[in-house]
Parts: sequence; structure tokens; C-alpha cells
Amino acid sequence: MTNYALLDLVPVVEGGTVAGALANAADLARHAESCGYQRYWVAEHHGMTGIASAATAVVIAHVAAATRTIRVGAGGIMLPNHAPLTIAEQFGTLDALFPGRIDLGLGRAPGSDQRVARAMRRTLETDANAFPQDVLELQSYFANDGQTGIVATPGAGADPQMWILGSSLFGAQLAAAFGLPYAFASHFAPDALDQALTVYRRDFRPSARLARPYAMAGFNVFAAETDAEAELLASSQQQAFVALRTGNPRQLPPPVAGYRQSLGAQGAAILDHVLSCSAVGGPAKVAGELAAFIARTRVDEVMITSSIYDHDARKRSIAIAADAMQDVAAAA
Repeated sequence: MTNYALLDLVPVVEGGTVAGALANAADLARHAESCGYQRYWVAEHHGMTGIASAATAVVIAHVAAATRTIRVGAGGIMLPNHAPLTIAEQFGTLDALFPGRIDLGLGRAPGSDQRVARAMRRTLETDANAFPQDVLELQSYFANDGQTGIVATPGAGADPQMWILGSSLFGAQLAAAFGLPYAFASHFAPDALDQALTVYRRDFRPSARLARPYAMAGFNVFAAETDAEAELLASSQQQAFVALRTGNPRQLPPPVAGYRQSLGAQGAAILDHVLSCSAVGGPAKVAGELAAFIARTRVDEVMITSSIYDHDARKRSIAIAADAMQDVAAAA
């Protein structure tokens, strides 16, 4: 069976608050747990008024405390923003609080624009080798192998499940070389998906962590009782994406009927390309498109994501997606 997981950007809706977004995140994770999701991830983003997960480790603790069995983690921590020791301490603490349930996905993008990145780090690292070296340093702190000369407390001996994230071949090559599981961000950057998965599987080197390749890919799901209702729900994320790409990030807006058509043929084509790894529709359509995506990619796990303005509608979408994944497994 292909596992299924949930990525939550912890959206702040128009007219809402950060406190409300964080309360919804905990409720959504509990709901995902009841629907059989393998894991729940939040992502590190900064300087965005519509995303409440900037303090990623804090949000993970909040969500993990509200759930019992689902794995909770970062998809991901943007490691260039942080000293590896800091992340070792944060995730060592999380692992001590919630043993056997914490994931640590690592990315090399800043999760922000250059201005915010500079404010985060004070200097901008340009060394192409910095990210792989930071991953090795972080692994050393968890292993407590003495290579750094520093004992991370907490951190030494901690065992979060480490992943490499990416939307290009670089992450695939690194995950393969280090023998780590790999997650591809096809939910917003689909172009290199098939090639990256091929590279990862072809070049994978078994490690103490992982004996064989394990790949996950992001997939947007906007599900409702009817195709028309799902199309309406999807318009909130479509609006937010267009706003972000045009340099005007905003809180998640309410849905607008006919939004995609209002963009014109060229704008709609751009949106359809970027969000091509998506299913928008009723239960049968969602199940069919998830099945096709799994057949195409042969991924071990699908990371389902979507930002929907109405919280209850989002919970229903997540439940329909879970039912669809179970139907796909039964058919297989």
C-alpha cells in the first residue's frame, strides 16, 4: 500500500488570526490521524502574512501535543537559515518529548525572499557545499560521535527521522548519496519530478538509516462532494499562488467562482502547469487522479496538501483524499 501524509502550511485566512490558524492546525492533525495519515508536516516560511509556521519547531510541538500516534515533523526546516547545532537542540528536545514520532525534513532554500533571508542569517551563504556539510554536521550531533567536539544537549542520541527535500536533481543526488528518504515538492514545482525520482533510485546507497530508496512526492487535493464545489474550493489557493508569484503575498482569500477563467488563457495555463500535480473534484475523480499519479511515479508515499479557506471543508477534503488512497490500495 502507498502511504499517505499531510503537509499543512498553517494558512492564515483573510479575517482570521495566527492563533486561529494554529488552533486549526492542531485540529487538522487530529483529524488526519483519525483518517489514517502516516505523518503531518509543516514547512518553514518567513515574511508571509498568510503562513503561520515560521517558528516550525514550536508548531510541531503544539501539534504533537494535540495528537497521539501520527508522526509530526518539518517538511521542512530550511537548514541554511540555522546553525546545525540549533536544529539538533530543537529536534532533540522534540524527540525527547515525543519519542518515535518526530520527522526532520531538510531543505536548502531560504523559505523567504533575499531581504528576509538576510535578516534571518545576517550573511548569505553562497558555498554550494554548505548544505551537504550542514546535514553531515547535524547527523554528527544526533549520533554523538565526537566529530564536532560538542555534545548537543538535547540532541545527542536523539533519533528523529531525517529526510532530504527538493525540487531539483540536487536534493535527489544528496538523498541518494546519504542513504536518506527523499521528498519531492511536486505540489508546486513539478518540472523535475520524474527525473529526480529516477536519479534518486538509480544512485541510492544503502545506509544504516535506510536499506532501500524511499520516495515521497507532494500532490494537491481539493476534494468535495461534487466537481464544481471542489473547483470553487481550489480558487483560494489559486489566488494566493498568483499573489505570491506577482510579489504580493497575502492571507488566504475566500473562494471566488470562475477565478481560473478570469485569468485568461495564458494565466490559466501557467497556473495549470505549476499546479499540475493536483486533483480537483469529487471522490471518484480524486481517486482516479491519485491512482494515476501513483502509477506514474511509483512513490512509496504521497504527501497530500491543500489550502482551503473554510476549515470544515478542508477537513472533508482530507477525509475524501484518505478514502481515495484506501480505494487505490484496495484496487492494487
